[in-house]
Amino acid sequence: MTVAVETGLWQLDTSASAVALKHKTMWGLVTVKGTFGAVRGGGEVAADGSATGTLALDVASLDTKNAKRDEHLRGADFFDAANHPEITYAVRSAALRGADSVQVSGQLTVRGISRPHSFTAKLTGASADALTLDAEFTVDRAEFGLGWNQLGMIRGLTTVTGTLRFTRATTA
Repeated sequence: MTVAVETGLWQLDTSASAVALKHKTMWGLVTVKGTFGAVRGGGEVAADGSATGTLALDVASLDTKNAKRDEHLRGADFFDAANHPEITYAVRSAALRGADSVQVSGQLTVRGISRPHSFTAKLTGASADALTLDAEFTVDRAEFGLGWNQLGMIRGLTTVTGTLRFTRATTA
């Protein structure tokens, strides 16, 4: 599949996009899974085909299907949503490599701490007006001040998965 993504502004289609995380706890015996209910973003494709943009996750929208755990995750031990309501990823560059591989480089910010982070996404759908990317990567939570680990129950790496559908931005 050869794809020529149109230049211009693109916006995240929140109804067709999802970002989730999974993390092993209880000494690797239990995997906690959660999804972010509020995700927003957008970007711009330049004439040379490269792209930049942002993705923001509302920390308070994280749902692991356990209200008590969700409240703890939003608290100061973990995401500290009161002081850092969003997790952001600023895309510095995204470029198509081969038929369906997109190399993404940018800056991940969690709890006010920013770190460079790169990953490869898969282009799973593309047309003149929409494109869909699937990605999975790991993040070391300790790099972002998420050090709480009572009795050594929580391992350091969290897996983040996302299906992101972008549509051409409409002009007013």
